[in-house]
Amino acid sequence: MKILVVADEESKILYDYYKPGMLDDIDLILACGDLKAGYLSFLVTMSHAPVLYVCGNHDHYDKHSMNGCICVEDDIYVYKGVRILGLGGSMQYIPRSENQYTERAMSKRIRRLWWKLFRNGGFDILMTHAPAFELNDMEDLPHRGFKSFLKLMDRYKPKFFVHGHIHATYGRRFKRLDHYKETTVVNAYEKYIIEYPD
Repeated sequence: MKILVVADEESKILYDYYKPGMLDDIDLILACGDLKAGYLSFLVTMSHAPVLYVCGNHDHYDKHSMNGCICVEDDIYVYKGVRILGLGGSMQYIPRSENQYTERAMSKRIRRLWWKLFRNGGFDILMTHAPAFELNDMEDLPHRGFKSFLKLMDRYKPKFFVHGHIHATYGRRFKRLDHYKETTVVNAYEKYIIEYPD
């Protein structure tokens, strides 16, 4: 299965310079936050693949105007047997801001998922906006990752962890691919294609 992951910045190749057929071989699109609603609607219109999304720290999506895109916030979506867990948002750096969470609040969100996790027998892809703590994150509070994501991976051992939030323009801290134990970590900034084994 070929999965296109996108986050944080609209790809000019997929948007401004799009050519018909560019997305024909893509089976699934995962949008990891901070992308314009119009861009996601464009992707779902130009491809036959479902577009799943979580919110970034700058997003204010109106779910009713997402034109066929599927919100997977606090949910597990199963596509062709692949279980995708979605948890958007970033570390809270402005009190009471939408899509920003303290470590404690993110842990609480995860605890509420216990029944979905039990019913689905875990998950195969963890899809977030923020990275995990000390795994492709940064030291400043707005870009610090969540420790609770590490605990999720320790327990359920997903094949992939896909996140955004850390831009390539931030310099040496950017890393496209990494590994955490049995999990391949992918920074979805702009665009990247992963091959999920059949």
